Amino acid sequence: MGTVIGVIIVLFVLGSMMALKPNGIDQRLDKLRMTARRLQLNPKLVACPDWIKGRDNEYGRGMLGQYCLILEETKLPHTRYQVIDGQWRPDSSFVDTSVDDKTLTIPSAIRPTQSSSHVTVKKTNFSLDKAPLDLPVSIEPSVKGLMTKANSIIIYWEDIAYVRPNSNPTYHQQRIEADLLVLKENLEKWARQMQKDTP
Repeated sequence: MGTVIGVIIVLFVLGSMMALKPNGIDQRLDKLRMTARRLQLNPKLVACPDWIKGRDNEYGRGMLGQYCLILEETKLPHTRYQVIDGQWRPDSSFVDTSVDDKTLTIPSAIRPTQSSSHVTVKKTNFSLDKAPLDLPVSIEPSVKGLMTKANSIIIYWEDIAYVRPNSNPTYHQQRIEADLLVLKENLEKWARQMQKDTP
């Protein structure tokens, strides 16, 4: 009888320990984000911004990976892009050229104490309009949006899709760093393009 109780206790303890162990997808995602952190891509899991189509193709729904590259001594325009047909397109809710061709509306900048319905600032040159993503095939389908401000360029994507077998059947742990380096190179290239074309 004592042996049976001992076996039950050991099985209970082992079962509890196995339940605490992260599953394979969580381990892969952790490896992806740790590699991104080492490459200075500053990954975070954030709520989907309201200007990006998230889960079930609805705006602002679900969670997304936010990877931010900070570029010292760089001044970038305040812009937002969405992915449409494999190209960057300016966020149509971000730009309002109907009032004045030299201003843009930033709904997210409205403060509750302001009496006007929107804030206008100098219009930005959207130099990435219709630029192709040119990202690895394991990353590109998951990319949702791009934002720049001050000295940072931020990409929003479903990084969990990169590590899931059903959405990325060709996943290889050895490809993580190479894929993220291509992502980083593209972020730097897009930032240079925007900086060059900023009025």
